[in-house]
Amino acid sequence: MAIRSVSGHFAAAAILLFAFFMSGCVTTTDSRFSREADKQKAVENYVQLATAYIGQGNTERARHHLDRALELEPHSPQALAAYGLIYNSNGDAELAEKSFRKSISSDGSYTRARVYYGAFLYSQGRLKESRDQFLAASKDTDYKERGSVFYNLGMTQERLGLQKKAVASYRRASELTRGDARSLLSLTRVMVESGDIAGAARHYSRLTQMMERNRRLQHSPESLFTGIRIARHFGNRNQEASLALQLKNNFPESVEYQQYKALISNDK
Repeated sequence: MAIRSVSGHFAAAAILLFAFFMSGCVTTTDSRFSREADKQKAVENYVQLATAYIGQGNTERARHHLDRALELEPHSPQALAAYGLIYNSNGDAELAEKSFRKSISSDGSYTRARVYYGAFLYSQGRLKESRDQFLAASKDTDYKERGSVFYNLGMTQERLGLQKKAVASYRRASELTRGDARSLLSLTRVMVESGDIAGAARHYSRLTQMMERNRRLQHSPESLFTGIRIARHFGNRNQEASLALQLKNNFPESVEYQQYKALISNDK
């Protein structure tokens, strides 16, 4: 239900085909502005195709398109950032970081490069640096995936022990994504851990209502254990028993079930 990962930001939804690539030419006119506009559009198209190939795991085709983009614009922040994804997928962390940093240096306002770099740093365990990149990216109010940026920011803050800031980031993520289940669950869980059980209960209620309306949303060990902790706080034994039974039957090997067994052992 709530996949806590930043790697999803590296995948493209589909390959887009353009007549431009079929013709293999760029329309030229006597206008320098038109020539520059055509070149920039070509670079964007090459990078878009490359990103789609990266999402499919076809890095060779992706490299081909990125090389074409860099031939047109050697300092293209989009192409440099995408090359960072390729290097990272091949396990070349040093080259990946160099590409991400070059992209940001070329254009500090290119937010996607900061998102990619932040995810890379997170995967390397460099949490403070990751937090700084996501924080910078979150300030771009025009970035279409801003909700995901705040979610990733919340993850880094949570792992750094900055619970209050994590709550604020998860809440903002939930607002921007109109109550995305993943953001709601993370917000609820961290509020429980911070001691705001009443606030967590309100968000958990929203989450369970979403699940009732959308059968594709199913409980995870995280959501079940979060609900159990809320139910225990308010003395709702029936709710606790129901969620605990689901946790035991569906996720007996989960960390959350082990945590629940440790929790109830303290009652004895």
